[in-house]
Amino acid sequence: MVALTWTLKDTLGEVLDELEQPVEFLVGGADLLVRIEEALQGHAAGDRLDLHLEPEEAFGDYNEQLLFLEPRELFPAQLEEGMTFEGLPPGCSAQAPAGLLYTVSEIYPEHVVVDGNHPLAGIAIRLHLKVEAVRDATQKEIGRGSVGTGFFTPGR
Repeated sequence: MVALTWTLKDTLGEVLDELEQPVEFLVGGADLLVRIEEALQGHAAGDRLDLHLEPEEAFGDYNEQLLFLEPRELFPAQLEEGMTFEGLPPGCSAQAPAGLLYTVSEIYPEHVVVDGNHPLAGIAIRLHLKVEAVRDATQKEIGRGSVGTGFFTPGR
């Protein structure tokens, strides 16, 4: 288990996310991108790493086939752009892969545009990580294969 803080920027230097309180991730599980896990090997608490990840090493290329135009009436009355849904409501496109997190990108009177891409898909990122703590994972954590933090998991 590794506890991390980070600053995540795009290649223009715009801060996309900043975490000041440590979050734990399971190394060797499903919590971290492969490139981040590789970079963390051999590091200890207090170490800092600067990584540049291309889209294919991070959250993947943007896939236009994960955009869907769905009937407005299938969604809750209180709907806002940026809202997310784990999977789509019944009656939506059968081509929409199950198990993805869909973000509402546009709302029209009769339709809603939902996007199944990770919000950072297609973006090269710069990541400044600080290893705050390292500990052995419990058998329960190892068995689950994740702490459930998923921020650095593609498709989430």
